[in-house]
Amino acid sequence: MEFLPADAPYTEEYWQTLVEEGEYSHWTAPPTDPEDIWRGLGLGSAAEALAEPPSSSDDGPWAAAARAMEEEAILTLPVIGYNRGGLLVEWNGSQGFVPVSHLADLSPYLDEREREAALQAHVGQTIRLRVIEVDPERQRLVLSERATRSEEQRRKALLERLQPGDVRAGRVTNICSFGAFVDLGGLEGLIHISELSWSRVSHPAQLLRPGQEIQVSVLNVDRERGRVGLSLKRVQPDPWRTVEERYRVGQIVQGVITNVVEFGAFAQIEEGLEGLIHLSELAEGQFLHPRNVVQEGMTVRLRVIYVDAARRRLGLSLRQAAESALVS
Repeated sequence: MEFLPADAPYTEEYWQTLVEEGEYSHWTAPPTDPEDIWRGLGLGSAAEALAEPPSSSDDGPWAAAARAMEEEAILTLPVIGYNRGGLLVEWNGSQGFVPVSHLADLSPYLDEREREAALQAHVGQTIRLRVIEVDPERQRLVLSERATRSEEQRRKALLERLQPGDVRAGRVTNICSFGAFVDLGGLEGLIHISELSWSRVSHPAQLLRPGQEIQVSVLNVDRERGRVGLSLKRVQPDPWRTVEERYRVGQIVQGVITNVVEFGAFAQIEEGLEGLIHLSELAEGQFLHPRNVVQEGMTVRLRVIYVDAARRRLGLSLRQAAESALVS
């Protein structure tokens, strides 16, 4: 499968906080149409991605905010108001506070009128922030724009250095149905589900968990849009490259049934290597459906009847293996 990585919002978890409103604040609904997520994957919109339940949301919003601060996560939040001390930002229906001293481009030499105009100009915009203070007792969440600048420089430098084929250490930050996001040290990349394993994977949670340290291979780098595609399986050897050296026609092998379909069944004979048992090779006689012969999870004895490494095809027979057992 050709993989086309793209970008995704990083605000996968939400925090519930409150900061005292100033006289210039006003409450507005947050944007509901975030940028489409990694269009190249053909996976729909960012809104659909954000609908995935956070992997560790059961520990409460304040714990999540504390974790965001500890992990130095960068959040993109809408500015909904301001007061004399700074900006108010929206976060999941509540407010966070950005002090004037933590705004990146606000001159300290502005007079009162100029500073108020500058703050007011931010309302309705979105800014990139990092959590710098979490105080649940005082219902206080403080964020900083200045703190993201050093992180942004580090992210850009890493993006420039990355090359397809590089193997990097990373930490899993989030898991969803179509893959897993991995922090490479200030820059997140996506492992699509098809790049997790040479074996069949129904959900990324089968293999990965948030916080897990892993080695990944860089597939694609889009520096213009800041998009990085990663692979977990390509760190391991491709079992199909040497399949013809290890298996031959007529060989008897053991396999586990992984999937049963109308035209037969698939069996895994080693990690990352599956073959097809065609309907005609399941058993002698008449039967209504392959499930009358085999079920997922069964361990069976099979004969190799076809090997094609170039096309990644392996033909297996349950019927012929049974016949050979009777003869022997």
